[in-house]
Amino acid sequence: MTILGIDPGSRITGVGVITARGSDLKYVYSESLKLPKGELAIRLHDIYARLQHIIEQTKPDMVAIERVFLAKNPQSALVLGHARGAAMLAAVNNSLPIVEYSATEIKKTVVGRGRADKAQVQHMMRVLLGLRTAPEEDASDALAAAVCHAHHQQINTTVREAGYKIL
Repeated sequence: MTILGIDPGSRITGVGVITARGSDLKYVYSESLKLPKGELAIRLHDIYARLQHIIEQTKPDMVAIERVFLAKNPQSALVLGHARGAAMLAAVNNSLPIVEYSATEIKKTVVGRGRADKAQVQHMMRVLLGLRTAPEEDASDALAAAVCHAHHQQINTTVREAGYKIL
């Protein structure tokens, strides 16, 4: 299974692609999409267009995206929601299923602590994916979303194979 992870942002959107075969994870691609300053509509179009291109190139089977957190600043949360919407639209227009995970859930899955800092996430992505250097922060967060989903899929498969139903 090829998983596209997305860490949406209105200034920088992290993108990470991995393949998962059981517990074997392989790095495919990652990037921090740095968006131009200026109008939000232009940045949203850029997110959509660049994700469309990445989807065409990497052909993922699904998308794991970070869920919006409740921010202190409502305007920031609203803008982040728009960025997520543009990313989700790119996935839906390519008939890709989408799963959402909170930042805390992603960090707890890949680091073991829901309040892990970005450096810890970067380190774990380097270790888990066998990379020589850690990806940029936003790209690491996107890879972490993909890895989180791969781990959840592995757990679900193991539970099903043991004869239990997943609620």
